[in-house]
Amino acid sequence: MKLKLLGIFLAFVTAAHGASLGAATSSPAQLRPDGQEARAAHMAAEVLSRYHYKATPLDESLSSKIFDQYLKALDPEKLFLVQTDIDQLADARTKLGVELQNGDIGRPFAIFNLYGKRASERFTYARSLLKNGFTFDSTESYQFARDKQTTWPQTEAEAQDLWRKRVKNDWLRLKLAGKDNKSIVQVLDKRYDNSLKRIGRANSEDAFNIYMNAYTMAIEPHTNYMAPRSAEDFNISMKLSLVGIGAVLTEVDEYTTIRELVAGGPASLSGQLKVGDRIVGVGQGENGAVTDIMGARLDDSVRLIRGAADTVVRLEVLPAKAGPDGKHSFVKLVRKPITLQDQSAKSSVQTTTDGTTTHTIGVITLPSFYEDFAAKQKGASDYKSTTRDVALLLKELKAKNVDAILMDLRNNGGGSLTEAVDLTGLFIGKGPVVQVRNASGQVSVESARRGEAAWSGPMGVLINHSSASASEIFAAAIQDYGRGLIVGEPSFGKGTVQSMIDLDRIAKNDKAQLGELKMTVAQFFRINGGTTQLRGVTPDVAFPSVLAVGDYGEASFDNALPWMQIPPASYAVRGSVQDVLPILVAQHKARIKNARDFQYLQDDIAEFTLQRKKNAVSLNEAERRKEKEAMEAKLAARDVGGRTKDDGLQAGERDLASELASEKARKGDKDILLLEAVNILGDDVGLRKPGANLASSMKQAPQLNMQ
Repeated sequence: MKLKLLGIFLAFVTAAHGASLGAATSSPAQLRPDGQEARAAHMAAEVLSRYHYKATPLDESLSSKIFDQYLKALDPEKLFLVQTDIDQLADARTKLGVELQNGDIGRPFAIFNLYGKRASERFTYARSLLKNGFTFDSTESYQFARDKQTTWPQTEAEAQDLWRKRVKNDWLRLKLAGKDNKSIVQVLDKRYDNSLKRIGRANSEDAFNIYMNAYTMAIEPHTNYMAPRSAEDFNISMKLSLVGIGAVLTEVDEYTTIRELVAGGPASLSGQLKVGDRIVGVGQGENGAVTDIMGARLDDSVRLIRGAADTVVRLEVLPAKAGPDGKHSFVKLVRKPITLQDQSAKSSVQTTTDGTTTHTIGVITLPSFYEDFAAKQKGASDYKSTTRDVALLLKELKAKNVDAILMDLRNNGGGSLTEAVDLTGLFIGKGPVVQVRNASGQVSVESARRGEAAWSGPMGVLINHSSASASEIFAAAIQDYGRGLIVGEPSFGKGTVQSMIDLDRIAKNDKAQLGELKMTVAQFFRINGGTTQLRGVTPDVAFPSVLAVGDYGEASFDNALPWMQIPPASYAVRGSVQDVLPILVAQHKARIKNARDFQYLQDDIAEFTLQRKKNAVSLNEAERRKEKEAMEAKLAARDVGGRTKDDGLQAGERDLASELASEKARKGDKDILLLEAVNILGDDVGLRKPGANLASSMKQAPQLNMQ
């Protein structure tokens, strides 16, 4: 999946305290590249121009695409820059390429600095509007989604009017949520002030990351540059382990705050720390000086707290219940390896009833295809692996005598290709899983080498629009072998293979300085010869979806690789769902036709689609109240209970306890799509049992056009 670059400039934090309400603009510091960044740019250009699957010369055509991609990354909704700025920058359009090739990145830093200045001006202007407030009796509207906007504001006056409407909408949302004017001013002033602080905290690494990813993604959507810190985080996500204190941290009011303690980690075992405690200083070793981290960027704080295994870190802590001037405590911890269990594969058992017969379905939820590459290369016998974890879960579920297995791959963006192949082997045994075509056109077949399947019974795979890459390899193979049912939404459509290129290794550096490239080196194909590229995996049983083809996924990128087909691999089908699929689809449609939760889902999809097409909200209070009351009446009629009232606040603006309680409540919501996937798999189990009358089942089910 591509890195989340849009808005990244406003996502990193650290900075001086904001001024009083409506203070004059204070432009952020002017950022400049350093020698290592220039060297990394030159090396990346050399590698990408020669070895990328879609090797593209840094000519004027690519330079123009980089220019557009960079502006899109900085200002995706065209909220900050104005047309005169774009005109001023026009000279860069054809020069970025040759300059990047030479390691000259001064121009993109100048663009970044201009953007920072404009963003600072916009939020300062937003704060100034709070002094006089608003009236809401006029007829005007606010366009809330501008990602498809093709033009920038033509003048400064037009930009200010856009921001006036934006602030007016923010105010009205809070007013409709029941807040008085004084509270509204406090909330919004803090919101915009925090944005100003984030702008001021940007550093050269941020600017360089955004620019380099504008370059890589101008070539192809899934090629990315990772600075050393980003590369470290990526490796942690792949091996699901790190060395630290075992605490999940977040930023609350400029404090590095403990959001969660990892069971069994040093922080939890110490008994001296709890959720809500604020870390205000970090010292290295038994006697190292304590570094003040109050107001620091969260990633900078995390970097100080992490370290080598069995080393000491000292934390200066302001307890959760203490006021700003409360007494600080000091906690000494020894760093240890931490396993990120929340991101590992997990299992549960669901039941479904077919008449008088109850079926048990083992559900395995897999957030990613992880693998500890380094430990594996060192020959460690217990390295972290998706396939190893799932094999253990299958063993446990078999002991519970489940009737079928459902692999839940929703929101699984992929990971290790090797793990996708090996995981498929748990369900098919030995056989080809995926074909890989390199830049030279050579095709190789990646095969599972397991002797026999760990699970040979009925199975299914639940996917959605965010199931990508390795998830699609697995789902496609299961579908092509006829091994199980694919249920859910069409998948993302990413059919490319990336490899990590360590620029420091090429430069023979002793320490990380230049970063890494996650570079597309091949395209994968299904064993039937097709590819998931652009089209994704089409479910056998489709669920209602709020997203249309082209709105999301690979098809939404204008420079994605095309769909194509190669000859199929040699493989033998292991089963077939086609003989029972018409019945399963008919039973599914009959079941959800009168299911209250699915009717609500369909209503919500229709409402969302209507609002997306409209793409505007009224700024007239009477109209908005009428809409709000209608929505509340609609929800009340559903009699769902326990629904959290809209408080008008954004993520991160509530106190930590409220945020955690809300998150817990969301996790406890009924997962109607998972439950329906379980029902479908239960139907499949029933139809495949000895003595099942398929003809009778077909007659009882509604007749469907199965084209």
